[in-house]
Amino acid sequence: MDRAQERPGGQQADAVAGPRDGRTGRLPAPEAELELLVHGVGGTTPEEMLGDPRTVRVTGDDTAAVYRRAEDLATPDSPRQEPVREAYVWCNLTSGDSSRALWLVLLPFMVVNLAHWMRPAAAGRHRTVRLYGLLVRLAALTLTVLLVAAVCEVALDLVAWQCAGAQPCVRRHSWLAFLAPQASAAPGAQGSWWSLPGRRLALAALVPAALTGLLWYLSHRTWSAYESHRPMSHGPEPDPGGSALALPGFWYGRRLVARLRAAHTAAALLTVAAALATPAARFDHRAGGPGALDTVSRLLTAALLVWAAAVVGVVCRRGRSESRLDQRADRHLVRLLPLGALALLLLTAVYAGWARPGWRSTGRLPGDPAFATLMLAQGLLVVALAGVARYLYRRTPDPRDGMRGLGGPAVALLACALGGVMSGGLAQRVADWLDGTRALLPGPPLLLTWQASTIPPVLAVLLLLAAWLATETARRSRAERHRVRHEHPGEPEDPGRTRAIAQVRAMAALTDRAPLVVTVLAATTLLLGTVALAGALTTRTTPDGAARRTYDVLQTVAETSQALGSWLVGLGFVLFVTWGRRAYKDASARRTIGILWDVGTFWPRAAHPFAPPCYAERAVPDLTWRMATWTHRTGGRLVLSGHSQGSVLAAAAAWQLPPSVRARIALLTYGSPLERLYGRWFPAHFGPPALAALHRDVACWGNLYRRSDPIGGPVRVPDDANPEVDHGPLQDPLAYGRTPEHPLPAPILGHSDYQADPAFARERAHLLSRLRPELPGPRPEPRAPR
Repeated sequence: MDRAQERPGGQQADAVAGPRDGRTGRLPAPEAELELLVHGVGGTTPEEMLGDPRTVRVTGDDTAAVYRRAEDLATPDSPRQEPVREAYVWCNLTSGDSSRALWLVLLPFMVVNLAHWMRPAAAGRHRTVRLYGLLVRLAALTLTVLLVAAVCEVALDLVAWQCAGAQPCVRRHSWLAFLAPQASAAPGAQGSWWSLPGRRLALAALVPAALTGLLWYLSHRTWSAYESHRPMSHGPEPDPGGSALALPGFWYGRRLVARLRAAHTAAALLTVAAALATPAARFDHRAGGPGALDTVSRLLTAALLVWAAAVVGVVCRRGRSESRLDQRADRHLVRLLPLGALALLLLTAVYAGWARPGWRSTGRLPGDPAFATLMLAQGLLVVALAGVARYLYRRTPDPRDGMRGLGGPAVALLACALGGVMSGGLAQRVADWLDGTRALLPGPPLLLTWQASTIPPVLAVLLLLAAWLATETARRSRAERHRVRHEHPGEPEDPGRTRAIAQVRAMAALTDRAPLVVTVLAATTLLLGTVALAGALTTRTTPDGAARRTYDVLQTVAETSQALGSWLVGLGFVLFVTWGRRAYKDASARRTIGILWDVGTFWPRAAHPFAPPCYAERAVPDLTWRMATWTHRTGGRLVLSGHSQGSVLAAAAAWQLPPSVRARIALLTYGSPLERLYGRWFPAHFGPPALAALHRDVACWGNLYRRSDPIGGPVRVPDDANPEVDHGPLQDPLAYGRTPEHPLPAPILGHSDYQADPAFARERAHLLSRLRPELPGPRPEPRAPR
């Protein structure tokens, strides 16, 4: 951690002396100009960013740090043609040990957290905005309950209740022999102490309880590493028309994450307790059942409902203050809520494990009503969320919005569907593994079976969509060939070169098709979810007469799809973890899939505490502290230079600077998704008003992009009072054929190597000259027309 971050108080930026040489410990001499580089997706090394094999860390740690060339520290007063360059390396915040790929298993949590930040922009609609956040938090809570309920279904129902209670299944899986009741044990053997149904269930409940503990631990550990880094303190942002990213407490979600972690942990433990208590309570409530246990079950049920209501109440409270650094700690709530749920779980285990003569495990546990209720609740929450989002969008419509305000509800629906498919596929896969093809066990609840059967239709829709996109890309590529030919008049035609350039441009345009892909997936998910729910409800009754033949055909199709979906889930899980491990180890693989992961983990955990941690809660304060301390110490000119996702971090850090410092820096972005991705999908925080406010607040801003870039694009700042921000599009490749300057074929750069383009140095010099117009500077060249 930087020394600046270790000092207490609210105005630390004015007292920090600046970075020290990592070798000598001396303060460097003041510089006149500094360029602070922030890399993008996939990460890099400081040697690559600075173009020098000899670099020195001047501040930071092994996770994130600022580096300089050793030459710049050794001779700080030598004359320079270019500004001193520093590289902020943050790639270790999102990569590292390949075991972190297991975070991908919690992808539904990250997706629903993403939906929280995708609301339309609506100034002044504070109550409606809070209602939007409340609905997303409730949907996130149902996902936690769904995941734990699915694990309970596997451990309690399939393993402890069905398989351990059936002699043929126990013979297939000898490790369950100690759970087998006496009637099902091997001849001459006696049932163990664990052979009673309630005790088997209590023992199996350790699995979902341990999973809950693991999620709590991971959330707490990552909270200590990310959310606990306190941003720089400054006064409230005076401009309400800007982005909320300028508020002092936006990147300090310590209190909210702690509250949500306590609530979701308690909800998960209560889910385990409910799954454990329900079968025992059903047995006790029958006619002639034990009166004492019946009373205990009713009291326990009432306690579980009261505690569940308390959990929902905590989730409904916002618990997040962005207008200031909220350093309050709800210690009593954070401790009492999960500990109370754990105590109820232990009481439930004692109650369920009580000996009950005549209790036998037959059939399946009553899980259908619970899963149907969860699925229905998620559907209603998504519908309500869509209504709120559409209302907000109609107040301030934006034609560039990704899905006309419905991006957040669509993503929330996909998160719920992903959770349902993973739950159904897991249950069906374990059931197939326990039972094989003998059909000895009743299997998982019908709804989970039907959810597993939706996987093949979804894949079929994705294949059709991919085929259509391939056709459209080929058509666009043919159109781009004519444009490429007209861009290079007088040069000899090279059909292969033209075709390659056109293909890259056509592939880059696929990013703009993302709203269509999400719309098709959301519509397909909604339709198949309705079919799955209706199929689970109608399977209970078998029609007679002429309808029987149609019913048999549909049943055969459904069973085939269920079996295929079960195997696809197992294959998908293996591929998922394999790709994730490769993305953490291989930089090229990370660049391929990293943009989606980095977008999801850029945002604070405001909806789901078990989502992967937010790296920006460490990176943004780092950048803010570095810029504020350097400008205060030297009074020099600073260019904040961000590539790809680094440009988003740069913009977020610029917003967090005090207004006096923000007006003294220049912002240079290239390959930036600020408007193309973030502006369209997160309009409340990166929409036109927010980017226009950033343009007004910083001293100057330049943006470089290419048509061949699949991620970056123009920022389209709607401000006529200042010079245009967008410069370009840049020529790519730099030369069509062989030239004296490029005797070898110039590569098609796409999203990479913006600094290799001469326009980069010209734009940087232009921004530096605009920072101090009273100082002599290079004459800026005229910009290319947009």
